[in-house]
Amino acid sequence: MPLTFETRVGAYGLVVDQGRVLLAHFSVPGLEPGWTLPGGGLEFGEDPSAAAVREVFEETGYRIELTSLLGTDSVHLSPEQRGTPGVLPLHSFRLIYAARIVSGELMSETNGSTDEARWFEFHEVTSLERVPLVDTALRLWHVHRGRHPR
Repeated sequence: MPLTFETRVGAYGLVVDQGRVLLAHFSVPGLEPGWTLPGGGLEFGEDPSAAAVREVFEETGYRIELTSLLGTDSVHLSPEQRGTPGVLPLHSFRLIYAARIVSGELMSETNGSTDEARWFEFHEVTSLERVPLVDTALRLWHVHRGRHPR
């Protein structure tokens, strides 16, 4: 049976510290830019938690410790939404972890899918051009903490 879609599994870290959230700016030619959670796709054979730790470090310069699995997110993209017409549709399945920083210092990724990492106060996030994953992660974080989103 021929393939009718591709699947991509990703792992992301939601790092919240003193009322701020750590985000990375997604910037891939041909695709809509926006702020997102640091994270990304698993390498073959890689554990999702290891992928989240690796990706957050690559995109932000911080070494993290995962504190809990907040939940999952699933999105379906047409070939046009992927920025490459003619390829198969994509089902992207994403694991979202709460995390805390254990070491490192803020830096932006070079030659990757993100071009800047930055801390934002919670009240600033709603005014950002951001991908839906950010809102999903913050909603899951609030539920996990027993609070409703603001």
